[in-house]
Amino acid sequence: MHTIEEIVGRMSSQGLRVTDQRKTLAKLFAESPGYLSPKDVYEFMGKTYSGLSFDTVYRNLRVMEELGVLEQVVFEEGAKFKLHCREEHHHHHMICLQCGITYPITFCPMEQTAVPADFRVVKHKFEVFGYCKQCVQDEATATEE
Repeated sequence: MHTIEEIVGRMSSQGLRVTDQRKTLAKLFAESPGYLSPKDVYEFMGKTYSGLSFDTVYRNLRVMEELGVLEQVVFEEGAKFKLHCREEHHHHHMICLQCGITYPITFCPMEQTAVPADFRVVKHKFEVFGYCKQCVQDEATATEE
């Protein structure tokens, strides 16, 4: 888990002006183990910063993603963000749809994919969605009751 200081330091080292709002965002993501939607972030930030627009929140999320502070994953209900992984090497994820826990996939499926000669890959993402062992057990217990 990243600390608030590490997140703020990364933003600062990437040339991003560190405002109180961005420090609050850093604190929110440092304390949130799973993924947050822009709406979740907006509602949280609105409690502290009255008059804050959704556009400002979303713009900050996008800037933090571009700088490598946050990762974005597109779920069926829309985009969500979480802190960028500590792992520096290229990897992908398995994500629990219930609790949001994320497991790294340590190999890249693109390495075994035949790319047509007339296509140049510049970026790719690969996520697998399912349910972790704990959420499956919790569901089974809830159904038995």
